[in-house]
Amino acid sequence: MTDPRFPILSALTTPHDIADLSADALPRLASEMREAIIATVSQTGGHLGASLGTVELTIALHCELTSPRDKILWDVGHQAYGHKLLTGRLPDFPTLRQHGGMSGFLRREESEHDVMGAGHASTSVSYGVGLAEAYRAGGLRDHRVACVIGDGAMTGGMAYEGLNQGGALGTPMVVVLNDNGMSISENVGAMARMFQRARVDSTITKVREELERNLARVPGAELVGTHLRDATKALWYQHGALFESLGWAYVGPIDGHDIPALRRAIRTAIEHDRPVLIHAKTVKGKGYHPAENDVEHMHGATPFDPSCGKAHPPSAPPKPTYTEVFGRALVREAENDPRVVAITAAMLKGTGVNHMMDRFPERTYDVGIAEQHGVVFACGLALAGKRPVCAIYSTFLQRAFDPIVHDVALQNLPVVFAIDRGGLVGDDGPTHHGAFDLAYLRSIPNLTVMAPKDEAELVHMLHTALTIDGPVALRYPRGAGPGAALPLAAEQLPVGRGEVLARGERVALVGYGHGVSVARDAAAVLEDALGHPVTLVNARFCKPLDAELLHDLAADHGLLVTVEDHAELAGFGGAVLECLQGTDVRVLTAGLPDRFIEHGKRDLLLADAGLTSSVVAARALDALGCGHPGEGASSTGKDFVEGRHDARGVR
Repeated sequence: MTDPRFPILSALTTPHDIADLSADALPRLASEMREAIIATVSQTGGHLGASLGTVELTIALHCELTSPRDKILWDVGHQAYGHKLLTGRLPDFPTLRQHGGMSGFLRREESEHDVMGAGHASTSVSYGVGLAEAYRAGGLRDHRVACVIGDGAMTGGMAYEGLNQGGALGTPMVVVLNDNGMSISENVGAMARMFQRARVDSTITKVREELERNLARVPGAELVGTHLRDATKALWYQHGALFESLGWAYVGPIDGHDIPALRRAIRTAIEHDRPVLIHAKTVKGKGYHPAENDVEHMHGATPFDPSCGKAHPPSAPPKPTYTEVFGRALVREAENDPRVVAITAAMLKGTGVNHMMDRFPERTYDVGIAEQHGVVFACGLALAGKRPVCAIYSTFLQRAFDPIVHDVALQNLPVVFAIDRGGLVGDDGPTHHGAFDLAYLRSIPNLTVMAPKDEAELVHMLHTALTIDGPVALRYPRGAGPGAALPLAAEQLPVGRGEVLARGERVALVGYGHGVSVARDAAAVLEDALGHPVTLVNARFCKPLDAELLHDLAADHGLLVTVEDHAELAGFGGAVLECLQGTDVRVLTAGLPDRFIEHGKRDLLLADAGLTSSVVAARALDALGCGHPGEGASSTGKDFVEGRHDARGVR
């Protein structure tokens, strides 16, 4: 049934139906797509600006390619809401980013038209080269591959690794460079400056084409013609010369909001029967003034009033987030120590490093979407006596695992990793949850790993990290903490020492990071059920562990419960089990289950994962043989492993 708000869009059941539309109907379709995106994202939040900027490009791709036979790959996926709409998902679009609803990124499980699921940048070209080569080798020459990658993602080295191999193989495929001058904020680096020099100029394009045709007619002068042609390209299209030198035919730049021009470029690229890059200039937030005017705010928008683009006011004054607390604490550390410098990877505001940029721009570096480079860049700074702080989301730091091992830890350099978004992040879902950092970080020699229980302890831990003569990882969650009063001055914490918050008997709850808040509430439930106080501990450090404290707890308590907002396998709980090998204490570990957690509000996801105070308390009472407190607790804990721990490491 058609939707009267979107008569053209709602009449499409598959992307093939676009072929039946007239050229005059396509701009109206683009308008309807924008209206649908704005209507939904204003209610659910989401990546608004990027998807508004690719509406015409999406239409052109689906006009010229036949999905799902032909593969359209969207780098990151937050520019692909229009793709979702053209592939039959308009009825479900209002569930975008809602628990149990449509993903804010692309998911192979969601649609046959979603070729790859990705929430990290710079991967599409490598996917595409692999697909195109497999089709070539299999003789499937009618299967075409097109990748859409933003200029922000082109700051990531993996994109060039893919372009390098694709150009060398010569396999026919198309890469569309969606150039809007932005990632989340304005792009940085020499590549961004090169793209900024590109302008849509039909006169120059025609002159270039005419010159190339005339040079091709010069008899017996192929070599001279080739050199002259290359010189012509370098003169007028310096930004295209790089891609041409990598073996890619270059088309553009063209207006990324001109559907006929885009369709012609795509057809031309397909006819080339070789790797072709189309450079399309677009406007992020196109067609919606608030998104065009405030690109950074409308990149990942919270629910807003569509009439003006303003976010709905909060019901109460918001508490400062961990990110905000970190950013301001970093500035204070930099004021007191001129060696302190800050590094982030295209996430200045997202990591709180914008405060450092405002105060000390000469000591703040945004390296673009290049986490590996950022970490090794920090090593160079550290070798010269600086104290670099790399502020990177947990999910993105995964991309720099090798440099952390090979370049930071092996050489014992004093680099601080400020790991934002540790644990479950909410609506962005499994590509963005920071569930695995402890598992790989605690296995690395020389690395100190810690997490604060609240905002005040974050201030102290950052200060402590900058006093350690070696690498440090400092992990904290997304959003606001419990609301602890911030200290007037940062203190140095004893490295490798936990903190006993309350003394009790029988049960010791040991929380790590956000797990302390969960453990604190679980302790209250247990005390009501047991009739006596239990012990509550803030571990502070995952590495080095406070082994002395843990062994004291093991000697005085029959049950020890670890709580963490991290994958249960190989996390903080695993470290405690390793530490207590050979003891008789019963250890129960509470963390995230061994599966990818979907998207939704953080509280819903924590409940789904069984990481709530009531679930932790119920599991502890089960372990003690005391039954369950309160309604609904009896069904919890079935998917978790607990038991007596012996020297063989069996739980």
